[in-house]
Amino acid sequence: MASAKARHLLVSTEEQCLSLKQEIENGADFAEIAKINSSCPSSAQGGDLGEFGPGMMVPEFDKVVFSAPINQVQGPVKTQFGYHLLVVTERTD
Repeated sequence: MASAKARHLLVSTEEQCLSLKQEIENGADFAEIAKINSSCPSSAQGGDLGEFGPGMMVPEFDKVVFSAPINQVQGPVKTQFGYHLLVVTERTD
């Protein structure tokens, strides 16, 4: 069965999400940005979500996680929770 490992951060506005993405693309550490800014409990682990399979996350998130290139910042991805940046760190088919 397919599975993935990813990290993410969650914020309430698209503007903040885009600003944080720019910081990360300019060299800031994703995990540190997630610890400081993310409203998700995973922020304590730098946004690490561990390993999960298809259907375990909301559909908008799943779609990106199971199609995006590995180790590239994706987002903003809008879900019912807010705006996410995410990085797929591993994926198996």
